[in-house]
Amino acid sequence: MLARSHARLITRTSFFLLFLLAPTLDIFRLDLTIGNFIIFGQHWTLGMEAFQRFGGESTEIASNLLLRTFLPVTLFILIAALIVWRLGRVYCGWLCPHFSVVEMINQLMLKHLNRVTLWERASKKTNGLLPWLIVAVFSISMAFVWAFSLLTYLLPPKLLFHDLIHFQMGLKSSIFLTLATLVFTIDFMFARHLFCKFGCALGVFQSLLWMGNKKALVVSFDKSRASLCKGCDRECDKACPMRLHTRSIKRAKFTCTQCSQCLSACDRVQKDNPDGAVIRWVTGDQAQLVDRNAAGERD
Repeated sequence: MLARSHARLITRTSFFLLFLLAPTLDIFRLDLTIGNFIIFGQHWTLGMEAFQRFGGESTEIASNLLLRTFLPVTLFILIAALIVWRLGRVYCGWLCPHFSVVEMINQLMLKHLNRVTLWERASKKTNGLLPWLIVAVFSISMAFVWAFSLLTYLLPPKLLFHDLIHFQMGLKSSIFLTLATLVFTIDFMFARHLFCKFGCALGVFQSLLWMGNKKALVVSFDKSRASLCKGCDRECDKACPMRLHTRSIKRAKFTCTQCSQCLSACDRVQKDNPDGAVIRWVTGDQAQLVDRNAAGERD
């Protein structure tokens, strides 16, 4: 349990920092001032400059498009699709910077407002205005960080940092920051789970691909040991950042991010049980049984 939680904390934190720092370190960004990508400090273009200036063969243009665009993009998509096909929305649960913010705000709301989302009933009444202010200020701050980070992917980061520190942001940059901060604030405060479930095209694509593989990694519930859940107050469901019923069938967990929070919760509840937790990750033939058994029960 600890090894899995620590590994996930490392991957989430590392990728979140990479998301924030990649443009500043020239690891990856699209510089609109020069009109091309910068990848690992190198200008990445389609190689059309010489053709535009001096002319060239159409075969050379096609070759550049093939080698510099089509092949790299296709290879990346195929590798990513294979990983998702076998593991599901593992990017969302283990890497996605948006999902990292979702979990941070979940924990903050649970601590100060006694609920994970504003749309759930609080376990107890929240006293005073301070808890609400803490959640609101944190959400707005993270929204601004996200908005500014996205802007650094489009414009020179060093120039943006200089303008921000000296309060010299241009009109267009200021409008972008204001609107993006507003949108992300609404997302983080009110709609972060809804966005992850249905609003994120990348997440939905992963879910659809994962659902197509009946042998893919999935959380399985050992129904023969269901009696052990009687003394548990649905800790696995409460731990799920996506607010899913973790012991349900795969189709009901369409938006599962493979974050393993439910597994860790069950491990804690069953820590004194020599047989271990009642839910676990399974693949292959065992994964097929997750929905097959449910279908058999309905029949």
